[in-house]
Amino acid sequence: MKNLKISSCIITFSFLMVSVFYASAQGKPLGKPEIVFSTKDFKQVLATAKAKHKKIFVDAYAKWCAPCKELQKTTFKDVKAAAYFNKNFINVSIDVEKGNGIKLAKTWKIEGLPTLLILDENGGVIANHVGYVDGSGLLEFAQEASGKL
Repeated sequence: MKNLKISSCIITFSFLMVSVFYASAQGKPLGKPEIVFSTKDFKQVLATAKAKHKKIFVDAYAKWCAPCKELQKTTFKDVKAAAYFNKNFINVSIDVEKGNGIKLAKTWKIEGLPTLLILDENGGVIANHVGYVDGSGLLEFAQEASGKL
């Protein structure tokens, strides 16, 4: 009986340790929701949005942009915003000064950063917001763009 308790404790401890190591290997802390951004090419994001009949949320940023960094540190980690965006959108973060981001910034007529866009599944702009916004403001922006307010 004592061996069974010890074995159970060892198995439980091992499971917890594997979970912790896996989470840290993924670069995300346990239990801290945040908006999950796709790492796919924008053409693949469009294809996914069409297949899933979802709108696209775009975070257009530049590495030097302080408000862009603040969005990443705070707004995109807001629990309610994260749950809403992860459920209802294909989320993508695009550096407008690199690669395909330069062309996309021209297409979307981005003039200030950060720019947050809601696109339809074909890539057409439904709504945009320029500048920092907190979690509740981001949620309101998305719901208005989706016609849910």
